[in-house]
Amino acid sequence: MLHELAIENLGVIESARVDLGPGLTCVTGETGAGKTMVLTGLGLITGSKSIPATVRTGADAALAEAVVDVPAGTWPAERLEEAGAAIDDDGTVIVSRTVGATTRSRTVIGGRTVPQSVLAEVAEHWVTVHGQSDQARLRSSAEQRVILDGFAGHDALLTGYAAAWEAWRAARDDLESMETGAEAARLEAARLRDDLAAIDEVAPEPGEDAALATEIEVLQHSEAVRAGVAGAREAIDGDAELTLVIAADAARRALGDAARHDPALEAIEQRLADVAYAAADVAHELTAYLDRMDADPARLESLQARRADLNALMRRIGADLEGVLAYRDRAEAAVAQDDTWDETLAARREAERVARAEVERAAADLTASREAAATRLSVDVDAELDSLAMPDASFRVELRPIEPRATGADEVAMTLASHPGAPHRPVAQAASGGELSRIMLAIEVSLARHAVTPGHTFVFDEVDAGVGGKAAIAVGRRLAELARTHQVLVVTHLAQVAAHADRHVVVAKSTDGSITRSQVHEVAGEDRVEELARLLSGHEGSKTALAHARELLEASRVAP
Repeated sequence: MLHELAIENLGVIESARVDLGPGLTCVTGETGAGKTMVLTGLGLITGSKSIPATVRTGADAALAEAVVDVPAGTWPAERLEEAGAAIDDDGTVIVSRTVGATTRSRTVIGGRTVPQSVLAEVAEHWVTVHGQSDQARLRSSAEQRVILDGFAGHDALLTGYAAAWEAWRAARDDLESMETGAEAARLEAARLRDDLAAIDEVAPEPGEDAALATEIEVLQHSEAVRAGVAGAREAIDGDAELTLVIAADAARRALGDAARHDPALEAIEQRLADVAYAAADVAHELTAYLDRMDADPARLESLQARRADLNALMRRIGADLEGVLAYRDRAEAAVAQDDTWDETLAARREAERVARAEVERAAADLTASREAAATRLSVDVDAELDSLAMPDASFRVELRPIEPRATGADEVAMTLASHPGAPHRPVAQAASGGELSRIMLAIEVSLARHAVTPGHTFVFDEVDAGVGGKAAIAVGRRLAELARTHQVLVVTHLAQVAAHADRHVVVAKSTDGSITRSQVHEVAGEDRVEELARLLSGHEGSKTALAHARELLEASRVAP
């Protein structure tokens, strides 16, 4: 339930605060006074899109703020706590929306800035808003299905069917892709077999091309390499009278004599010994390198032939060596799939058959539930229409079988026979605008009775459009009955509806010639009588209208 709504700088409303208690609250006012801005403020605190153009001229930003009940343990409470919002000890939370004229809007719930989408998620559990445009829901089979499913409350069946449908769709797509592309896939597999055979014939190794390039570079300059290696070996440990090994060893021995007299030189002596040993090792490695060069004089030709094979393979595949190796893995997998093509095709056909059977089973369960709900909704709405001054109308919800689709195997049709003997026709064709408003109200009342927990907030924007006389009184009475278990807010232009309100709020505008402002205030007593009289007659002070207004109020008090 909403406890209060505060608005600042929204359209023609400079500042207003409305207390919203339980029961039925009606909002009235002259055309252009700003009733729409009250609804805009409600829309903001229920997560609707912010529109900078609604900011009052001359103001930097508009503000809408409300205090909302959030019962502990409910999904909205858990979602808000997850978002970091603080819920007060009394189970309420403050929701605030700021709409900047030129800056970004901001949503704050329980002291924490949150995305507007989070507010929209939780607000749909608090408030249901209906306007004249909602009559369009009665013109769409898809929307009629949504209404029926909401009345049935079979969320588990809808979820189960959706999962079965997705599984069938995936299985069907897998099968279709294999069947429709069979010839191309088999030809592609044959090409991949040839490529795979060519790759396996060359048998490349990771990094082999780089290693070949390095070794070929050495062999192509073998004389220079041999001369350099031989010269280095000779200088380190050759036949000359003085080599690195001889010099290092001589230095070690000379220092060894001195170290006998000064132990501090022992460490240096050891380092010289290490130099001599290391030099000898290097000389040994260089000798081995020279031996390898001399052992295989045809090595260069072999390496160049190998590199030519690798280059030819890379040109064929159109990739570097690493790409060739990756291509081989993919080709091998594709060829393996082709090897088991018949088995895979049979398995996919069986998977599609099983998935289709599961969809049909889930669809049958969903249809059975919808049929039962359609019967109950038809009876409920018929009863409601009787109390809404449409006693001769007959409302019916029908199901027509269709091929399974994402939402089930049913097409929902709501029909109306306007009087006995008249054929049932689609409700949007058989009902006038005022009758559509009453049918929508009847449906909403039925949904509230069966699918919405008590205490939910319903907002109706001129649901009485096109209604007058006894029908208007019936609408007011039915809204009052709905308000016994739910909080109801109605924007109306009919005194017959407003007379049934527990709380009557008026939006009135004033101007000083240059600036127009609107005030929002609650009326009671004689002020309320005068507002009802204005709604009845179109002007103030009519004694006849005042008497009629008092009569309406008296009748609403004694109404059952």
